[in-house]
Amino acid sequence: MRTTSWTPRRSITAAVTTAGLVLGAAACTPKPDVADDAAQAFLAALSNPGEASQAGGETDNPDKATQAIEKAWQSLQAEGLHTELKNVNTQDNQATAQYSMRWDLPGDREFSYDSSMNLTRTGDDWSVRWQPAVLHPELGANQHLELRSVPATVANVVGSDGAVLLEPGTQYRVLVDPNKVSSVQGTMRRIAGELDALRGGDKSVPRIDPVEKAKEATDVDGEYSVLTVNQAQGKRLQGALGNVEGVRLNEEPALVRPDPSFAPDIMARVRGVVEKDLQGEAGWKVVAATSEGNEVAKVGGEDPKSSPSVRVSLSRKVQEAAQKAVDTRADAKTMMVVMRPSTGEVLAVAQSEKADEDGNVALMGQYPPGSTFKMLTAYAGLQKQGLSPDSIVGCPGTQDIGGRIVTNYNGFSLGNTPLENAFAKSCNTTFADISTKLKPGELKDISAQFGLGADYDIEGLETITGAVPEGETMLDRTEAGYGQGLDLASPFGMALVASAVAAGKAPTPYLIAGENHNTEAKNDEAKKDAKKKLDPKAIGELRRMMRAVVTNGSGSGVAGAGEVYAKTGEAEINEGSHSWLAGYRGDLAFATLIVLGGGSEHATSVTADFFKNLDGPDAEAEGRQE
Repeated sequence: MRTTSWTPRRSITAAVTTAGLVLGAAACTPKPDVADDAAQAFLAALSNPGEASQAGGETDNPDKATQAIEKAWQSLQAEGLHTELKNVNTQDNQATAQYSMRWDLPGDREFSYDSSMNLTRTGDDWSVRWQPAVLHPELGANQHLELRSVPATVANVVGSDGAVLLEPGTQYRVLVDPNKVSSVQGTMRRIAGELDALRGGDKSVPRIDPVEKAKEATDVDGEYSVLTVNQAQGKRLQGALGNVEGVRLNEEPALVRPDPSFAPDIMARVRGVVEKDLQGEAGWKVVAATSEGNEVAKVGGEDPKSSPSVRVSLSRKVQEAAQKAVDTRADAKTMMVVMRPSTGEVLAVAQSEKADEDGNVALMGQYPPGSTFKMLTAYAGLQKQGLSPDSIVGCPGTQDIGGRIVTNYNGFSLGNTPLENAFAKSCNTTFADISTKLKPGELKDISAQFGLGADYDIEGLETITGAVPEGETMLDRTEAGYGQGLDLASPFGMALVASAVAAGKAPTPYLIAGENHNTEAKNDEAKKDAKKKLDPKAIGELRRMMRAVVTNGSGSGVAGAGEVYAKTGEAEINEGSHSWLAGYRGDLAFATLIVLGGGSEHATSVTADFFKNLDGPDAEAEGRQE
């Protein structure tokens, strides 16, 4: 048994088990007079990429063999070859040699197999009968070995309801060469105009600022990437821009949205975060290929390893229901955030086009929360002041508290009434009095336990929950109690508060599932407060009062949507008032805001439409089932 190897990755070895054999004899003339020696001399030269001609010289067709051996090393991108002569069977002037071969390929891959060759004797000299099968038993005439990559199938991104939200597809990139266009700014205006024309039939078509794009393009050496569009949009742009000098549309693989209108901003962020997670691990194969490069057969390799789908918290059904609902108030800056209290999944983030003009306001906008904040004030009174839903409290139409005149909506008065009724009818005077009696910092601390003021680092989302004043002065505490003054919250923040009521603790919100995409609180205090479990007795009583809002109070507009627990809000500012509703049903928590939308009945109406969209005619929807 004789072994020969060559590799730059390991020390060069040549193990010979036949006594007295000198490998240098492979290059001697005349050729070996024993078939074993001839076979070993050929394998020794074959194992060294610099000795292809010497290996070819051991055959009966040196030129063709040399070319084939050089081609094998090149096409396999081989870094080493180990051969082992196992057996030689000689009969008269014919011999057959059995041997093994192991190629070292890039990336620490190995390609191993057994093969054989025939040898003939002419006079006293033995030589290898050349044929491609000497290099591999499955090689035919004019064929060679070739290493090829096998790409892994790119995985999908799926929502919490299993719907595919991103999948492998094709996009078009619009490229402009500033050196080839007559006017960079004119070209950008032309592209912007074509995009505007397409948007008439497809609202998902992106916009560009031609002046800004022209400025960026002039600073680029070579082609400038203007934007990318989906396949359908790209084909239409190709027809419109295909003849414009200096403009080119390049088709390229990409993760695409089956529904381009589905949460486009968030899905763009998700794609940027998870794209590498979806690629999988490419495989490889060695093929028998023709001289033209056509694959004849696969002779070795490893299959690619596909990555599992990435799961995101968004629910297509919930998102579509929310988007359709906010679009009923397309005349205003309307927005809605929906979460799953038990898990912290962000199920939907919907904004009207007018809200989009202000950016990511459903998650980051800061607005006075109005009476929705009374969920927190009520909890403080239940836990800190010994109140219960049945406690009799005052609800005058107006009340002077430390010099601040607090007034109920339209000045209504309930006199002395149970706390539950004051909450259901949303008495400002009642909750201003409760908050004024709290110690400085107590309302802020309680709010943080519900998640308000605890800002999170959520991969794929930018969020700000809100802020609650320390309340060092009485005025700050008074106004904070009914969501005015220095209180600020985003719809995301109030959806988180509602989730905490539903779950009994503040959930950790997230968008992308998996250990690599954990959510972290940005500040240690918020991290500590968010872990505190809420008082079960006080939470139970708060839930009772939130249910009364719907059955016997200001939130009756969602009474037909099942067992909804909610709190209405109207936050007054100089320009008017914001319309709010926050609450939960089953395992769905929500917050709806119409900026300068007037009374809370308008946000309540949008929320009612959301549940109608979600439930459908048979009322067997996700939210109702939960």
